Amino acid sequence: MYNLIQRIVQQDQLHARWLNTLSYLENAGARKISACEHHTLVEIIQLKHAAEEHRHAYILKKQISKLAPAACPDYSDSYLFAAVSTRQYLAMLDIQCSRYIKSVFGLKGAQLRYAAYLFVTYLIEVRADELYPIYQRALSAASHPVTVKSIIAEEEGHLEEMSSQLSQFSADWQAHAEILQKMEQGLFNRWLGCLESELANA
Repeated sequence: MYNLIQRIVQQDQLHARWLNTLSYLENAGARKISACEHHTLVEIIQLKHAAEEHRHAYILKKQISKLAPAACPDYSDSYLFAAVSTRQYLAMLDIQCSRYIKSVFGLKGAQLRYAAYLFVTYLIEVRADELYPIYQRALSAASHPVTVKSIIAEEEGHLEEMSSQLSQFSADWQAHAEILQKMEQGLFNRWLGCLESELANA
């Protein structure tokens, strides 16, 4: 992944689309967190996560101006990398996790949505904990003005918080998380393959 990102950060137009794609994913994640909220029983940590994911989307979007101010004004397909796969990644992860949780725990309605929020958010944080440091390493190697250091620090905190919440949800949450991580890995590999294919033709 490092070589792929290293190539992207060397070209401003490609880099702008990369930032926009990450911004889209952060924004989509924030919207999914909010969609999982109970109409009254909303914990402060859930509000915190949604707010921080929205802020990450904003931070990434704002940094596009350091590269090409007029580039990627919105999340239209032409401004994203691997647009179809990018849009499907979180949606499919949510669907697959929800099906698994419903099957294993027998939950439905608000309880199912909350459990899905816990596991999906955890999986996304694990992925972010891998991807953003690789991205930052490529940025630092290129002495690039773009930085994601503040996002890295917050994502690490999110991962700890989600682990704590999941331990309260289920004593054997880690065993279930490992199964779900394999699902996420498959979806991520598909997304990465689409991204590599698109870059090869860029």
